[in-house]
Amino acid sequence: MPEQDPSAGLETLLGEVHDRLAEIIKTRDRLQVLLEAVLAVGAGLELDSTLQRIVRVAVELIEARYGALGVVGDDGLAQFIHEGIDDETRAGMGNLPEGRGLLGTLIADPRPIRLADLSRHPDSIGFPPNHPPMHSFLGAPIRVRDAVFGNIYLTEKRDGTEFTADDEAVLVALAAAAGVAVDNARLFEQSRTRERWLAATAEINERLLHGASIGESLWLVASRARELSSADWVLIMLPSEADLIVQAVAGELPAELIGVRVDAPLFADPVTRIDDLATALRDSLGSAADGFGPGLAVRLPGTDVAGGLLAVRGKGQRQFPPDQEPVLGSFANQAAMALEFAETQRARRLLDVLADRDRIAEDLHDHVIQRLFATGMSLQGTVRRITDPEAARRVGQAVEQLDATVREIRTSIFDLHTTPEDSAVSLRRRLLDVVAELSSGTGVAPAVRISGAVDTLVPDAVGDHVVAVLSDALTNAVLHARANEITVVIEAGAELVLDVVDNGIPLPAEIARTARQSAQRRAEHCGGSADLGIPAAGGNQLTWRAPLQRLLG
Repeated sequence: MPEQDPSAGLETLLGEVHDRLAEIIKTRDRLQVLLEAVLAVGAGLELDSTLQRIVRVAVELIEARYGALGVVGDDGLAQFIHEGIDDETRAGMGNLPEGRGLLGTLIADPRPIRLADLSRHPDSIGFPPNHPPMHSFLGAPIRVRDAVFGNIYLTEKRDGTEFTADDEAVLVALAAAAGVAVDNARLFEQSRTRERWLAATAEINERLLHGASIGESLWLVASRARELSSADWVLIMLPSEADLIVQAVAGELPAELIGVRVDAPLFADPVTRIDDLATALRDSLGSAADGFGPGLAVRLPGTDVAGGLLAVRGKGQRQFPPDQEPVLGSFANQAAMALEFAETQRARRLLDVLADRDRIAEDLHDHVIQRLFATGMSLQGTVRRITDPEAARRVGQAVEQLDATVREIRTSIFDLHTTPEDSAVSLRRRLLDVVAELSSGTGVAPAVRISGAVDTLVPDAVGDHVVAVLSDALTNAVLHARANEITVVIEAGAELVLDVVDNGIPLPAEIARTARQSAQRRAEHCGGSADLGIPAAGGNQLTWRAPLQRLLG
């Protein structure tokens, strides 16, 4: 038997030690890289950037050519973030994966998958046109508090080999770290959303307490709801008889939608999801609804009326996630509170108006009428002593004028004691009530002159329009023009003329445009005209006309 060379055995042993040390060093280096990757994944708190960073780190750590992260939704993938495909290639690929085929298998059975050639898997459905070739595949689920949030997908090892068991172990470890990072990012977003919600709630409450109108309050609620729910549009609708009326709009929609009637039953349930609002609202909103996609309708709480808040996303977008329901529900609460507060303020203003009327009526009866009556009696007794016929005639005319004045004052006293409910058909009373309510507490006392038989000559439809135009004009004069003198003239004859003049600053361009369009639209309904301009003395002047003889004849 030949004698064995001791040096050969030593070389073999040294080789094995060298290989083992190299493997240990490689493992140590990879663990160090993995640790750095875990730290990088958890470095941010923004959810979208965190998801993109998870994919990027996974691709670099495991040396894959392509990577993606699919967020699991109610039906397939709700979001798909990819890495390694340039924009030009992506543009030619069509729609992103929706969670079918092999990706759907990983959703249905969330366990790591490692394949040498994904096209040979029985669930593979191939690639869309212009998709880059992919063979080797490695996937692992991302869990957040025992629930599957999504999956990481890697394809094409850069050196052309297959993914190894070590690669799978590293990806599983990275997915665990990603789950923690995603959980932290979601908690951060929830905290930030709550802070924004609290700030929006405080802003709305402050505006309400400072006397904002119901229109301004509802618009503010709609605007903040749109911002916090990532909606494209938000509409607030209130019931009117069998229909809904659009009361506030947030988003790029025509201002003319305010006041439009909607006959779709949107708020039958506390929360309603609608997949295609364009179809549901096309008959009511016309072309304005063409871009509408999915929507979430939240009914106003604490009320039996079927009105509420409607959040809308554009056509082709995904439906609102369940976590948006509490956000929109909170703003529906704000809208209900704004309506209740406005009703309380209206009732308070009405009580103030009625108290003022009682005081004025009492003063007129106890002082003015008694003095006028005594003066008339004195003059009537004096007429018999006047020898000059012309003087006697003039004194007699004065007595008749005093009698007419007493009768008019008594009519005014009767009107002052009449509530809006007692004289709902009186257009004169409605116009005076609008002036009283909108000027109460503002420090402005508009001068009002009404001439002609407005209660008999003006049809109800025209009366409704002129009341609305007067309300808008006074609101703009007080809130936007900041006027301290307002004159309102209403004349009924061959035509109904409303003229509102103030001494404030010129209305802002957007407010003036909306006011002019609204007044013109109402005038056109009556066959009349409207003009909003700046008089020679400054301020603002709205003149609104509607023919009466043609309407009556």
